[in-house]
Amino acid sequence: MNSKGLGAPESRELARIAEIAARATGDRLRGAFRSRPEVAVKRDFHDPVTEHDRAAEETIREVLAEHTPGSVVVGEEGGTRGADGDVRWYVDPIDGTANFAAGLPFFCTSIAAVAGGEVVAGVVYDPVRDDMFTASLDGARCNGEPIRSAGAAQDRTGVIVTGYPNARELKRAGDAALRNYARLVESFATVRRPGSAALCLAHVAAGWSDAAYGTSVNAWDVSAGLLLVRQAGGTYLPLGGEPGGDDWDAPGYVACVGGFDLAGSVLSEIAGLAPAGSR
Repeated sequence: MNSKGLGAPESRELARIAEIAARATGDRLRGAFRSRPEVAVKRDFHDPVTEHDRAAEETIREVLAEHTPGSVVVGEEGGTRGADGDVRWYVDPIDGTANFAAGLPFFCTSIAAVAGGEVVAGVVYDPVRDDMFTASLDGARCNGEPIRSAGAAQDRTGVIVTGYPNARELKRAGDAALRNYARLVESFATVRRPGSAALCLAHVAAGWSDAAYGTSVNAWDVSAGLLLVRQAGGTYLPLGGEPGGDDWDAPGYVACVGGFDLAGSVLSEIAGLAPAGSR
């Protein structure tokens, strides 16, 4: 299978499988939510993990193995498993673990399928609201209804969702990162830091937020979300390669609703899409 030969029916079937896998985690995550689970850390104390992250990923792997045997699964918690199959799955069992662990209702499960080096299907599932965002080659939907990425046309009327600057960005760029953040606050009507890149992208796809910006992301954070945004008519620009491609280096992304003046936005300059002083 490759993306050039993959038709809409095959893409829809992969999206359906992703939905099944994501929903299989729902009862567990809803039951554990606001239980204040024990938190461990991975890279540092900014990178939490719970037993529910690991258990949810194993559940997802079991479903994917049942429906697409021989596929490769790349999970945030369990790494890469499987042979060189035609389909490569990217799985984030809980995107927004810090929110989940603390009891803030903004986290999700993200699952995407890549074939031929391109994302061809994906879901972002919000278990608290029971919202299922689904993308395939024939469109984007939320709970089965088509969604359209539309909203504000410019910064001054727009809502931007971001995780910038994170601790690593502050360490690398220092005061420059704070100055860039100040420019976002000054330029946009509203800046929010909800804490889940995948769910932020789903909200841009649905037109519930107008722009999103992220740095230092992983493929499992954004694979499903980028397809949702694009298939809903919005813009997703990787600041580097595409998930699944040979040039992927996880640097970040910019996304916005259709009709948003990205070229005229301060975000374009901050993200390095336009030369400084060119606007």
